Amino acid sequence: MTGSAVPEGPLPLSLNQEFLCAYDKGDTDGAFGHLHTLAYGWRIRGPLDLATLQAALDDLVVRHETLRTSITRGEERSQRIHPPSPVELEVRELLAEPSGRDTRAEEFTNEIEAVPFPVTRLPHLRAVLGRFDDQDAVLVLVTHHSATDGWSMQVLMRDLTLCYAARRGNAPRELPPVGHYRDFTAWQHSDAAAAAVARPLAYWREQLAGAQILAVPTDVPKDPARPSAYAVHRFLIDRELTAATLAFAKSARSTPFMVLLAAYVAQLHRLTGEADIVVPTFTSGRFQREYADSVGPYFNFVALRVRLDGAATLRELLERVRKTCFDAYANDIPFSLVVPEVPQVVTQFAAADRAVVAFEVLQSPDALDETVVGDLTCTEIRRRTISQPVSCGIPDGGLWATDILPSGEMASSLKYDANLYDRASVEATAKEFRELLAELVGAPDSPVAGG
Repeated sequence: MTGSAVPEGPLPLSLNQEFLCAYDKGDTDGAFGHLHTLAYGWRIRGPLDLATLQAALDDLVVRHETLRTSITRGEERSQRIHPPSPVELEVRELLAEPSGRDTRAEEFTNEIEAVPFPVTRLPHLRAVLGRFDDQDAVLVLVTHHSATDGWSMQVLMRDLTLCYAARRGNAPRELPPVGHYRDFTAWQHSDAAAAAVARPLAYWREQLAGAQILAVPTDVPKDPARPSAYAVHRFLIDRELTAATLAFAKSARSTPFMVLLAAYVAQLHRLTGEADIVVPTFTSGRFQREYADSVGPYFNFVALRVRLDGAATLRELLERVRKTCFDAYANDIPFSLVVPEVPQVVTQFAAADRAVVAFEVLQSPDALDETVVGDLTCTEIRRRTISQPVSCGIPDGGLWATDILPSGEMASSLKYDANLYDRASVEATAKEFRELLAELVGAPDSPVAGG
């Protein structure tokens, strides 16, 4: 497999990379820290050939330039694409009885996620294979988040299976054309892009006027000298409540994300008493179809403002959330363009006794729930329920994430800085959220303020 010629010299950063630079705390913390990573696990059943797997992993580095792109931070910011180099593939033996393998596979994914992966190491991809036997294994792919996003992880695994199958002589289909991240970056800096964002900028200037992203009180004050120490609390939302959530979303002409977000906004209102709430979330940021099959940090940070004044019931709150979301999606542009227009919106990031917590439902363009490639079957490990005291990090604050599973459940997680929040309070927050979600979908005419 061959790639296009490597461009000579430095290239400008994308707008999202510029946004990440605002949270640069060095090589061990923040946006470029050694735990600002993504780790996804897949169960591989069948006779996996290690030499072919290594070659297919290396194919990914040729195909996707961001995996071999370094970023220069500081005053003179730029990115530089390097020639392909081999992916680190580590193989470990896993011990577990057949009945305990699913649990051990999830534990193994957690263990690999907790291992630092420096941003200075190229390529920005490592693979760890845990083998139960020669027919059953767990493959964990780890990337640095400054080079990829959650959507990218699905693209990588899809491409890996196709590259592996092609090298074995049984590829089910051709790889789609890939748009390079450097071309996306160049478009962002073009006159065409500037013209395209003029109307959305006016929307955000009005929508976020006088608003601040709401930060949540911490259990312990921040200490600038103390590095982040991220943990994650994971929990399941059962089939009954998941089914009720999906049915209610459909009846309210909303997405499941909107219903979940409405429950979270109500929780924030009851916690803080605020009636003007701005919650950050993420979109895929893939504004052009030609980049749907490429790898890079396309994700976009979006600030959703919901005013609760006059909303008496949870149902009325959902209507406001719904309108806010649709308007925001219609005006989705890089957040680094928005901030200069409304600089006060990020003020609470600096609060000593608060932390900003983002909220998202995971986006998956092509999840490998059960993909058969030749004599292999690949299944993503999405039903993750085991909490962990050390996890991959985020640049700042906290992160709610929910994945709607094929099993009819929802896997949810709350990532938090263990130096700022006690585990017990995080678990209580998750319990309260589940209860409020049940209230929203079961008794939507209940008062927003509770009681």
